[in-house]
Amino acid sequence: MIGPNITHAVIPVAGFGTRMLPLSKSVPKELLPLGNRPAIHYVVEEAIAAGIKHIVLVGHAQKSAIENYFDTNAELDSQLRAKGKDTLADSLNWLPEGVTVSMIRQGKPLGLGHAVLAARPIIGDNDFAVLLPDVVLDPFTGDMTTDNLAFMIDAFNQDKHSQILVDKVADEDVHKYGIAKLSDSSEINNEAGGNDGNASFKVAGFVEKPNLADAPSRLAVVGRYVFSNQIFDYLSKTKASVGGEIQLTDAIDALISEYGVNVTTMRGKSYDAGDMRSYMQAFIYFAQQQLVDDE
Repeated sequence: MIGPNITHAVIPVAGFGTRMLPLSKSVPKELLPLGNRPAIHYVVEEAIAAGIKHIVLVGHAQKSAIENYFDTNAELDSQLRAKGKDTLADSLNWLPEGVTVSMIRQGKPLGLGHAVLAARPIIGDNDFAVLLPDVVLDPFTGDMTTDNLAFMIDAFNQDKHSQILVDKVADEDVHKYGIAKLSDSSEINNEAGGNDGNASFKVAGFVEKPNLADAPSRLAVVGRYVFSNQIFDYLSKTKASVGGEIQLTDAIDALISEYGVNVTTMRGKSYDAGDMRSYMQAFIYFAQQQLVDDE
């Protein structure tokens, strides 16, 4: 394993969570629980396990509750300790020493690409990871210190090719995702991914939500990225397209043509915590796992 030299991560949290209404009307969707913790808790834990030290949340004025979750509530802390509940107080201040969480506002709702670009003043010249909080990877199987994001960072360190996590989806779900077009048709054998381990290989591009007949593979983008800092230059030049938004995929296409980009096949299972059906399934699974751990 090559030691991580990527210590910054961006987590876009500015979305209104319309797929989760009415739950998300007053509570940010990222704070909806999976078991006994909010969904974003697991995403941040994943980043920390991969060696991330500075996490940048990109949000808006109505998402301050997320920033508060990672801050210390001095009044609550003192009350708990006065009642002898030191263990509980300690569990609420769980960020490891040396890990910082910052928040910056997106300003305008101009899409995922614009949200990532909004983090540039904090990220500076550093290479960085992006974790979409709607996607929560199963933390109860595998090893977050070596799987997926950690693997992607190591792969990036080796050849400086940006990495995008993908997973094989069922035929009936292909139309829901961005699908990878592989540079080498022989890499189709790597579509298995899953629990067999991670693999990284070149990608020629992505097709957004294709029909099954037009899909170049069954490898769908999962929501984890490791980017060269050069992605900022492409994002700053990217014009708004679909829905008047700056699309991250447009900047990725430019990065592919200039420097090359790899996909990493995912190990384990992911849950879409921004979709009601998948969220309910995830809640039950996470709660069951935590009940087993408590026995």
